[in-house]
Amino acid sequence: MQRVARPSRFKIQPILWRKIHKWVGLILGLQFVIWTISGAIMALLDMDKVGGHSTAAPVEAVSPWPSKMVPVGSLGPVEQLSLRRVLDRPVYELVHDGDLRLLDAITGQPLVITGPVAGAIAKQAFHHDSPITSIERLEKPNLEAREHEGPMWRINFADEENSSSYVSAVSGQALVNRGDTWRTWDFVWMLHNMDYVNRSSFNHPLIIFVAFGALWLSFTGFYLLFKSFRRREFNWVLGRGAREGKEGAKPAKAKNQERTDSDR
Repeated sequence: MQRVARPSRFKIQPILWRKIHKWVGLILGLQFVIWTISGAIMALLDMDKVGGHSTAAPVEAVSPWPSKMVPVGSLGPVEQLSLRRVLDRPVYELVHDGDLRLLDAITGQPLVITGPVAGAIAKQAFHHDSPITSIERLEKPNLEAREHEGPMWRINFADEENSSSYVSAVSGQALVNRGDTWRTWDFVWMLHNMDYVNRSSFNHPLIIFVAFGALWLSFTGFYLLFKSFRRREFNWVLGRGAREGKEGAKPAKAKNQERTDSDR
């Protein structure tokens, strides 16, 4: 009677586990070093400079609204209406059919946010004393202004931070101010959270994959550690236990011998 040969089971040998573990550990180890260095750099940077905060200008008294302004009823159909100041000028901000526009509250004329106007807004909003080196219009936000939407003006200043201020080309709102310290922080933030495209979130597939890779590395490390032990490496532990057992057995034998002698 012939025996039916059983199909051999695929089994990864410990030496192959070690090779895989070694290379995965090298790759993840480099990322762990990057996490450590980038985290230390972010902790050491001046957060006021990272946030683009500058020395506040002296508080000036706000002048009252002019008594003669264009009546709200003459502005036509609007869905939202607000009155605010743009460079100390009273301005109506109107929203209709999803479009936002600005009107001079005194003359009723449309207010267009040009480059020079945006530069003046940036100087006033972020308290810049340095001269403007250039002004450029962006139809969509770049990485420095990625939290905002719509066309905007980028105003560059000749200061120690090489600051760039962003002003909305539609509403005239001062959006954000960036400098070299923030750019350094943003770069190491990208390395830290491994978001090399948007630099905005750490909930993305790459970092999740690395997290599971680190977990796998831990499990395989324990497995290889267990497989690397030999019984003889525990002889000192087993030997000590055996000696203690023998030493404990000697008094017991002596007592039994004494009982035997007394019985006689």
